[in-house]
Amino acid sequence: MSNKRRSLPFALSAALVIIVLLSSCKANNPVANREANALLKWKESLPSQSILDSWIVSEAHNISHTLPSPCKWYGITCNNAGSVTEINLSFKDLNGSLENLDFSSFPNLLRLDLKFNNLTGTIPTNIGLVSKLQFLDLSSNSLNGPLPLSLANLTQVYELDVSRNQISGVLDRRLFPDGRTASKSGLRSLKNLLFQDTQLGGRIPEEIGNLKFLVLVALDGSHFNGPIPQSLANLSDLAVLRLAENQLSGRVPERLGSSRKLSDLRLFGNKLSGTVPVELGNASSLVVLHLAENNFTGHLPPEVCKGGKLVNFSAAFNNFNGPIPTSLKNCRSLYRVRLEHNRLTGRIDKDLGVYPNLTYIDLSFNELQGQLSSNWGQCRNLTELKVAGNMISGKIPHEIFQLNQVVVLDLSSNRLSGEIPANIANLSSLSFLSLKDNKLSSWIPDKIGRLSNLESLELSSNMLSGPIPSQIGDCSKLRDLSLSKNRLEGTIPRQIGNLVSLQVSLDLSYNSLGGKIPPDLGSLIHLQSLNLSHNNLTGAIPPSLGDMVSLTDINLSFNHLEGHVPDISIFHSVQPEALSNNDNLCGKVEGLPPCNDTISETGKRNKKGKLIVIIVLASLGSALLISFMYAGIWAFLWKIKATKASEDEHASKGGNLFSICYFDGKIVYQDILEATNNFDDKYCIGIGGSGKVYKANVPGGDQVFAVKKLSFHATDGSQIESIKIFANEVAALTEIRHRNIVKLFGFCSQAMHTFLVYEFLERGSLADILRSDEEAEKLDWEKRIRVVKGVAHALSYMHHDCVPPIIHRDISSKNILLDSELEAHVSDFGTAKFLNLDSSNWTAVVGTFGYLAPELAYNMEVTEKCDVYSFGVLALEVLMGKHPGELMSDEENQTLHHKEVVLDHRLSPPSSQNVDDDLHLMMNVAITCMRAKPESRPTMRELKFFRGLICMHGGRILVVVVSAVFWR
Repeated sequence: MSNKRRSLPFALSAALVIIVLLSSCKANNPVANREANALLKWKESLPSQSILDSWIVSEAHNISHTLPSPCKWYGITCNNAGSVTEINLSFKDLNGSLENLDFSSFPNLLRLDLKFNNLTGTIPTNIGLVSKLQFLDLSSNSLNGPLPLSLANLTQVYELDVSRNQISGVLDRRLFPDGRTASKSGLRSLKNLLFQDTQLGGRIPEEIGNLKFLVLVALDGSHFNGPIPQSLANLSDLAVLRLAENQLSGRVPERLGSSRKLSDLRLFGNKLSGTVPVELGNASSLVVLHLAENNFTGHLPPEVCKGGKLVNFSAAFNNFNGPIPTSLKNCRSLYRVRLEHNRLTGRIDKDLGVYPNLTYIDLSFNELQGQLSSNWGQCRNLTELKVAGNMISGKIPHEIFQLNQVVVLDLSSNRLSGEIPANIANLSSLSFLSLKDNKLSSWIPDKIGRLSNLESLELSSNMLSGPIPSQIGDCSKLRDLSLSKNRLEGTIPRQIGNLVSLQVSLDLSYNSLGGKIPPDLGSLIHLQSLNLSHNNLTGAIPPSLGDMVSLTDINLSFNHLEGHVPDISIFHSVQPEALSNNDNLCGKVEGLPPCNDTISETGKRNKKGKLIVIIVLASLGSALLISFMYAGIWAFLWKIKATKASEDEHASKGGNLFSICYFDGKIVYQDILEATNNFDDKYCIGIGGSGKVYKANVPGGDQVFAVKKLSFHATDGSQIESIKIFANEVAALTEIRHRNIVKLFGFCSQAMHTFLVYEFLERGSLADILRSDEEAEKLDWEKRIRVVKGVAHALSYMHHDCVPPIIHRDISSKNILLDSELEAHVSDFGTAKFLNLDSSNWTAVVGTFGYLAPELAYNMEVTEKCDVYSFGVLALEVLMGKHPGELMSDEENQTLHHKEVVLDHRLSPPSSQNVDDDLHLMMNVAITCMRAKPESRPTMRELKFFRGLICMHGGRILVVVVSAVFWR
């Protein structure tokens, strides 16, 4: 018994020795040593970072000249034999590169996960030596260079993700197994292939269809072009196919629509064309389908929701026509729907049903008719409802105003009538409400003041009457308020001064508002634009407006205001027209007489103090006047709101002799003759159909002007036509002031010469710049986008902010002039027409061939949509660097949707994703503007806010960002 007791300690000691020996053997395992050494060398090449502090060699190991096992190091996992099987350092803000990591040292590595770090450099070619690797995720780093071909050796990898890197080059077909040979190389085990948001380009190889286990393919947000591989239809297990936001073209493979397991198909943001396979949706598994921002035609897939599982569906910004698919009517699973900017027809009250899960739907800018159904009241989860720009009539159903989760409600630009329902107060979550451009009547409900979350309210261009409810001052979050172009009466409620969040605009113009401007408006210190024009306002302008420190634009014209104009900054920079057509304003403002402080208050109100100098174009001679009468042109009068004394005072203080409010024809005539040496051809900078344009540097001045000298010929009626052009141009340009419209300083008609004086724009016409390779290269993509925006702003102003509206009728690249900063200015208003809103606008066809709207060939009625069409052609010309003539079709109802638009090859590709997005958007805008049917084209005001309507890039899911404005 005692021997047994003595043997026990010996046995324990022996066991401890064995454990130590085994541990020593494990630590000195050659594979483990090689792995530890490789990891330590990689760590040594990286910047110091605490996440790797556990990767060390202890003092004991230094003494024994051994390496520790890496199995206890952070982010390292081993198998039972002590060999590394997993390296997981994801989301660790790791810096450095992979170039010093010896992948050949990890024969048993199964999983490498380094996503969401700051790794740079290339993917090492020796990564292909990790032959047992099954999972490789390098996404969300800053890796660059091409994909190494050695990845083809990773035959056991089932997931490969290099998304959100700067990986470039092409997707080499040798990475995939060759179906024609017995080769065992290639990523043959792949189930999930993710190359999102990279710089990869070129064609997607057909060999991708040989990856027979593929379940998910995500190549969106890259630069792939060419067709969608037909072989993808061979993948029987394919469930998710994401090819969005590339440059893919051609048709969608027909057999792809028959894929049984396909549940998520995203093709938006490409150049795909043709019809969409009718089979798409027949399979019961389809959950997500995104077709938006392409050039698709024909009908939407009729059975798109046959399986009853469709949740997210978008087909916006295409050329789909025909009815909304019947299968959508009973598709109760729908969560988001975007079908805006197509040519869909049918009745909105018949083709849509009840959707209990629906949160977002946009059917705007189609050709839908019918009335709004009360069924919308049953879509209790709806947060955004948009049906703007259709032909919807009838009253707004009360049920819509029961949707207390609605944030955005846009019913604008339809034919809605009746009153605004009083239960509008139920929309407690409402942030954006637009009912503009309808036929709504009656009063604005008092209960609108209960919309405490409202940020934008658009009720303009209706037939609303009565007073503005004072309760509107309770909408404390309002940033934009427009009630213009109605029949509102009464005074401006002082409670509007409570809207201290107003920032974008307060527009009450074109109503019948009376009384004084409430001083309370001075509290709107964040407001940028104030328009009270075309009302019956009386009294003085309150000095409190000087407290509106953010104000950059103000218009008080066409009222009955009088007295001193406050000496505040906004009136120092305002154009004279902003205060025009009032009773008796005076002050230190251009175009107004100075105030006489000795005059009594009664005298200030006396209209006898008002002096209007009317300059009649008598110098054109009796023949000119007869021609005006013969041509049916109104007698042209030039009004100047200043006395001669005030003119002299203005000139003595260094005023511009060429301002419209101070213009002495005789002086200017002599100055122009001297500056151009009696219109010598060496000063000629352009020739047009109505005359020549000269550059004039007036003696003694530091300003350069452009002078258009009109040519009057007495044969073939051209004299009358020239007079029309002259009258049109003067009439139009004296009514409008805009930074993107060429400024007319004045005109002269003396002796033998009749001419107009404009600001001189240094860079000349857009047409000349695009024709010159050298100049075109200077007009880079960002500048071109700015040029198109400028023209859009100008046309929006002419069509929607001028009364009557002005139609240019000759928008073309030769009539767009650029200044030294390459800012666009619309010029040549000789063919402009004031739109008569109360009668027809039939006229002879004028304009530049290649820019004319197709309807003018058979219908000579001028509308603003003629300018919209010309603008679309111009936008394409800016994109392509040349007129898109050969791509334009003359066939009725045909547009550019099936053509290939090639960007100007003289410029490098866009330098940033934002610029690339804007160019793609501009192309869609252009194509939308060039639709054959005028009513399906957007208005210029809608284009001005286009970006907010179609921002589709939030988290790769179609999301509307109302505050993101592209055309501003």
